[in-house]
Amino acid sequence: MRRRRGGFGSALSALHPSTAAGPARLSGKSASRAESTWRPSSGYSSFGPGASRRGSWEPARCGPCSSPSGPKQSGSDRSHINMPSLLLLEAICIVLFAGVPPSLPLQEVHVSKEIIGKISVASKMMWCSAAVDILFLMDGSHSVGKGSFERSKHFAITVCDALDINPRKVRVGAVQFSSAPRLEFPLDAFSTQQEVKAKIKRMVFKGGRTETSLALKYLLHKGFPGGRNASVPQILIIVTDGRSQGHVALPAKQLKQRGVTVFSVGIRFPRWEELHSLASDPREQHVLMAEQVDDAANGLFSTLSSSAICTTTSPDCKVQPHPCERKTLETIRERAGLAPCWRGSRGTDAVLPALCPFSSWKRVFFTHPTSCYRTTCPGPCDSQPCQNGGTCVPEGPDRYNCLCPPAFGREANCALNLSLECRVDVLFLLAGSADATPEGFQRAKAFVKRFVRAALAGDSRARVGVALYGAELTVAVPVGEYQDVPDLVRSLDGLHFDGGATLTGRALQQVAERGFGSAPRTGLDRPQRAVVLMTEARSQDEVAGPAGFARARELLLLGVGSEDVRAELEMITGGAESVLTYTSPQDLFDQIPKLQGKLCSRPRPGCQAQSLDLAFMLDASVSVGPENFAQMQSFVRSCALRFDVNPDVTQIGLVVYGGHVQTAFGLDAHLSRAAVLRALSQAPYLGGVGSAGTALLHIYDKVMTVQGGARPGVPKAVVVVTGGSGVEDAAVPAQKLRDNGVSVLVVGVGPVLREALRRLAGPRDALIHVAAYADLSHHQDALIEWICREAKRPVNLCKPSPCMNEGTCVLRNGSYRCECQGGWEGPHCENRALRGDALKARGSGREPAGGQPLSPSQLGLQRRRGPPGH
Repeated sequence: MRRRRGGFGSALSALHPSTAAGPARLSGKSASRAESTWRPSSGYSSFGPGASRRGSWEPARCGPCSSPSGPKQSGSDRSHINMPSLLLLEAICIVLFAGVPPSLPLQEVHVSKEIIGKISVASKMMWCSAAVDILFLMDGSHSVGKGSFERSKHFAITVCDALDINPRKVRVGAVQFSSAPRLEFPLDAFSTQQEVKAKIKRMVFKGGRTETSLALKYLLHKGFPGGRNASVPQILIIVTDGRSQGHVALPAKQLKQRGVTVFSVGIRFPRWEELHSLASDPREQHVLMAEQVDDAANGLFSTLSSSAICTTTSPDCKVQPHPCERKTLETIRERAGLAPCWRGSRGTDAVLPALCPFSSWKRVFFTHPTSCYRTTCPGPCDSQPCQNGGTCVPEGPDRYNCLCPPAFGREANCALNLSLECRVDVLFLLAGSADATPEGFQRAKAFVKRFVRAALAGDSRARVGVALYGAELTVAVPVGEYQDVPDLVRSLDGLHFDGGATLTGRALQQVAERGFGSAPRTGLDRPQRAVVLMTEARSQDEVAGPAGFARARELLLLGVGSEDVRAELEMITGGAESVLTYTSPQDLFDQIPKLQGKLCSRPRPGCQAQSLDLAFMLDASVSVGPENFAQMQSFVRSCALRFDVNPDVTQIGLVVYGGHVQTAFGLDAHLSRAAVLRALSQAPYLGGVGSAGTALLHIYDKVMTVQGGARPGVPKAVVVVTGGSGVEDAAVPAQKLRDNGVSVLVVGVGPVLREALRRLAGPRDALIHVAAYADLSHHQDALIEWICREAKRPVNLCKPSPCMNEGTCVLRNGSYRCECQGGWEGPHCENRALRGDALKARGSGREPAGGQPLSPSQLGLQRRRGPPGH
């Protein structure tokens, strides 16, 4: 009795010093403090040969755990602890384990990223097709926990992906064990990979003690349930945390003596010593870590490949040892000091205060270096295909991508070829004013010299000229005067900085009138004419009018300058995609390939063969005006010409908004491109004050739905063209569309509210800014490129949901089905149930014979069969 009282008093005093004055109950306040006294620990000494400490966590004090036997006490030890102490011990151990980071990698292969990539490639190529019985013995005890048990199932399913499961080849069974073993399914229960994986997914966590030895004795007594005995190889894969409450070495040895190959696969925070005692020899090749699923599967298949059970598709693949490191989470007790407590006096019944020793428990990670055997296959980058300093990045077993230096970014394998292959006349317009500075002028000259050396080599059909401007324009090198590149470069050396005012607008006007000569070629023989404005100084005159005049003369305006003049260059050229900025001389020279690409850009075809549901949303409010709205219509008509409009490829719809929101025509209203073009021309101008947010919600509820003509399983995109007024409330509705699988692009025209538009454009910054409505046509290529890129993004068949009338979309076997609510039925819950027992229709979305769900294409043909009155 004294010992029990003294021990419990010591526990209380260790957890809370204020209890040392006398016996007391642990209050709620004390309990909460016990749970909140975590602090980083300095660690503990190494454990075992080759082990080293990496990190630890500890409670400030842990009185009940100060028994010499540690956290797990024998029956005799428990007899000295009363029930409150036992409950307190359990609470503290829960807190201990709660403090451990859940995502810490417990096995790491220490090799280069290149080797990791080759291991990943090999994992995708492995295949096991031989007569073999494979039994999973899966730990379902409380020490593993439900979350780790689910990861164990994921590992087993990953292994099954590489198994040729059928009655004559690989058979798979599973046993779950905790306090007692339970047969989940025998080896002869299922004959296909899909059936086995589905059964593993449905396994339910049992909980209980970790009686690994009982499970092994069960197999010694019963054999492999449903197996072929010794006629085929037998493989046992034990997935456990290695914290058995019995002795496992002897039954594991007896199984291995019967010819069973044993893999021990750790989960959660495993005890590697026990995993080694379970596994077959050589131990390094039969001990794995399930938390790293792909790596563990590779290790298992690598060991099996030596017995010809598993193979890879490439004979060049080979098994190699790689250094790896494993971690073990251990509980370490150390004496923490003395604290006041109550003790019985020998020979009397008196209870006297005294100083009692107390200990603290630490959770410490120990590292164990070892070797892991993994299969690696030759990668596509082994031949070093990237030239000129490019970096090869593998993208699968036989594909790669080259990350090229800026000067070689447009070429295959970073090969040297920057020649301008398009027919283009280029006039470089260099600022030679005082504000541009002599240094800036020299940088611009050096840029032009490097450009002509790179771009005019070989059979280039481009012609280059150079003009200087300050207060007046001087055409120093007329376009096409020099055919020989060295002569052209020498002529550039003779250009001198003059200073003076910075009249960029005047220079643009003069370039449009006489920069390319008085008699330019016409018809099919006429090349593209481009002006490349290079400046670091803001203009001292007005530039918008002269720039519009130059673009009206069909001049392509491109700007190259510092960040200080970006806004002015965007106004001159018509948009951000026609401007290149730099922050340093080297950054300037890195723009050469980008400039080449912009000079030779040609209108690209639209996504002719790509299925797409595309809705345009036009701002028809009073802030736009009827004239600008007409230019929007013309822009959308030009874009529509780039698509193959029919019910099987691209559908186009139009929504306009102003004083109210109106669907000008739905996605399925017009079945040909000609019909869409006619309907676009007839779209109404509404006037009034517009709300882009309301219009986007209208698209969400009325347009991008099955009843609105949208097709399940088809990429969906919305293009918003706005003058910027009324977009303050649109960010949340736009994100709602994106969250439901609909891409949203914003085309902002004029001096718009930039911050509001950027919020509307979303995290991927899907925004195109246009200086004026007349410049919309210059941004058509950028818009089409974005639409085509979005059309190739992965599609979730249930986003947006194709189910009507509050039906629930459920993904199933590569398709989907609609679980209908009371009173509705049909593939999309579009029909009222005809019988009175409408509740039978709940969740009974119509399926073809055999119970298989309809494919997206089949469902697409049946869409829009709505409820009565629709």
